Amino acid sequence: MPSQQIDMELMTPLMENPGGGQEEEDSEVDQDPELLPVRHQELGNSHQGITFTQALIHLLKGNIGTGLLGLPLAVRNAGVIVGPLCLVLMGVVCVHCMHILVHCSHHLCERLKRPPMGYSDTVAFSMEHSSYQCFRKSARFGRHLVNFFLVLTQLGFCSAYFVFLAENIKQVVEGYQGVNITLADESLSFANTSMVPALVPLPTMVPSEPWALDLRLYMLFFLPFLILLVFMKDLKNMAVLSLLANVCMAVSVIIIFQYITTDFGDLQRLPLTSPLAKFPFFFGTAIFAFEGIGVVLPLENQMKEPKRFPMALNIGMGITIVLYVVLATLGYLHFGDDIKGSITLNLPHNAWTNQMVKILYSFGVFVSFAIQFFVPAEIMIPPVQARLRESWRTPCEMILRGLLVCLTYRQPPDVE
Repeated sequence: MPSQQIDMELMTPLMENPGGGQEEEDSEVDQDPELLPVRHQELGNSHQGITFTQALIHLLKGNIGTGLLGLPLAVRNAGVIVGPLCLVLMGVVCVHCMHILVHCSHHLCERLKRPPMGYSDTVAFSMEHSSYQCFRKSARFGRHLVNFFLVLTQLGFCSAYFVFLAENIKQVVEGYQGVNITLADESLSFANTSMVPALVPLPTMVPSEPWALDLRLYMLFFLPFLILLVFMKDLKNMAVLSLLANVCMAVSVIIIFQYITTDFGDLQRLPLTSPLAKFPFFFGTAIFAFEGIGVVLPLENQMKEPKRFPMALNIGMGITIVLYVVLATLGYLHFGDDIKGSITLNLPHNAWTNQMVKILYSFGVFVSFAIQFFVPAEIMIPPVQARLRESWRTPCEMILRGLLVCLTYRQPPDVE
């Protein structure tokens, strides 16, 4: 068939395997994309791994983090119309690139008869089997470059989570210590002619004399807990914790929606588009929010049924994109130009529900730290373990994980 000939010509650089009998079989695989994940699964361990639901939970946890809370500010820098449209476009491009990455990994595993590959292996073997000589010569460099940027970005996310976690708990603790809980009127009153109690006013928070501790002390407090968290090396064992974190973040987002949908003010005051000079600020914040591409292959490689991962990817990223666009748009419509770097900073500090938002979301970010940390740990630790005796590998891994967490501890920025 002409279509088969064209397809074979395009795939020639990745099919340099000796043996004519295998070539016909590979041709049939090319014509049926559904076979690629199945045979890819057979090269790995199909008896252990995470389920479809667990992969979806981890995928949501790996994508929905602190970047979500900054998206209303991103929309302010792009405009009411341009901002949401660009978020949708960026989300579609991001999902498309994730699918390309997974498909390339499947294809290389099939052609080279190798076990499931990671991000850097996929890039390196793609370059090695390229039709361009310059790419083939640079395959080793490409592997190291991808690993470097993966470690840099993922540890950067972890560092941002570290500061966010400490900052939010600091606000909650000092807000609690700096207020007295009182009732608006009398605590309880009874009618003169009956014992039916009147309506009891809700408790409010009245400011008293505040005090503050250095943010670095809060970060030091969380440091040992984060180290213990990353000692959980198996994503399957983290599924329950990740599910609980997703529930907490969902509750906090619902509370935020309940607040921002009460009043939108004068919508005509908001610009449909912002000056072009502000668009880079929108782009930077939005790119930070779409932070999950680094965890795609690690999740797919640990699934019992990798052939179902594309469906999990579509569902998870679809939920993520809708949540991003809706929260970013409604948050900006409600607060307008007064929107801050994190929408939680715009919530009133004298309501318990708003304090609960910070606590619940902080727990979700706490678990997200381990999901994002999984990628640099898988890149940096195995090469070191390979040089050690078997008895030293487990203690060395624990030490390296602790040191990497300590590396994410940094001087918090001055946000005043």
